[in-house]
Amino acid sequence: MSIFKRLFGWISAETNSAMDSLEDPIKMTDQGIRDLKKDLDQSLQGLAQVKAISIRTRKEYEQHKQAAGDWERKAVLLLQKAQSGQLDTAEADRLATEALNKKEQAAQAAASHEKMVSQNDSQVAKMEQNVQRLKSQISQWENEAKTLKARAKVSEASSKINKQLASIDSSSTVAMLERMKDKVESQEALAESYGDIADANVSVDEEINKAIGPGSGSSSLALEELKEKMRLGAGSSTEENKATGSDNTDSGQMSELDKLKQQLKND
Repeated sequence: MSIFKRLFGWISAETNSAMDSLEDPIKMTDQGIRDLKKDLDQSLQGLAQVKAISIRTRKEYEQHKQAAGDWERKAVLLLQKAQSGQLDTAEADRLATEALNKKEQAAQAAASHEKMVSQNDSQVAKMEQNVQRLKSQISQWENEAKTLKARAKVSEASSKINKQLASIDSSSTVAMLERMKDKVESQEALAESYGDIADANVSVDEEINKAIGPGSGSSSLALEELKEKMRLGAGSSTEENKATGSDNTDSGQMSELDKLKQQLKND
């Protein structure tokens, strides 16, 4: 049994060591999840900022594109007025040239903003994909952490139960039951001996009455003796003179046991 105890002690020590080593990964996992959530918050903030920049850039692109079209229409109007004689040709050409320059500047700005819009849209899409991946990773790690914690609690509870079961010494229990059995048997033997002693203390009178049987007690014997005395008294009146001497001699020589036997014969 001591071998099993030592074996269980080693297993218990290994289990406790495993549980202690298991606590660090759980704490590290929890810390990792907290760090991921912080990264997710920062990523969401960055995504919101990039989206805001993309929206503003798209608006500026639309404005520059519209401005380029407006400057081009203005140049056309100036040339039309010069053709209709409403505006001097030289002045119309000068103003139309300036309008076209403005149109070119607006078109270049629109093209630049269009590229920025495309880059921002691509960055937003990539960031959104990363955010979704990060959310999925956090959810997966949280579920795994919950499972790990539950398994750790179950294994800890099982270890405690197994430790309690293994700590029960069956040999000591068997020895205790044997001692209890010996005590009960001793008490039974003592009770039996007291019964034998009680039977040995039966009086001589009880033994005699038991041998005679029921209905042969002292009262019955006294009644029979009285009847015998009455019969003897009636018979002695006829032969009193003849048998007085011999009867007295016989009665004096007869023992009490002989008298009793004679009485039983007469009955």
